[in-house]
Amino acid sequence: MDKFTGQRLEDIAFSNCSLARARFDDVNLANASFTNVNLSGARLENVNLAGLTVENANIQGLRIFGYDVDAWIREQLAKDGCHLD
Repeated sequence: MDKFTGQRLEDIAFSNCSLARARFDDVNLANASFTNVNLSGARLENVNLAGLTVENANIQGLRIFGYDVDAWIREQLAKDGCHLD
């Protein structure tokens, strides 16, 4: 497991890599970007996600505050008559 502790990683770009099961403790990731990065199995606690944008992501199993985000988004899109491909 990769572990990043007490580091300033703002404005860093992670690209084409695996950070599966990585642990970030007391790390500043302001303005960081993640492109084609595997974060499966990651756990985020006590995080600031203000301004977070997620696009073109596999969100199966994604839970926020105990809620299944994938199921909720699909439910909302069905109500709107939209769909995810």
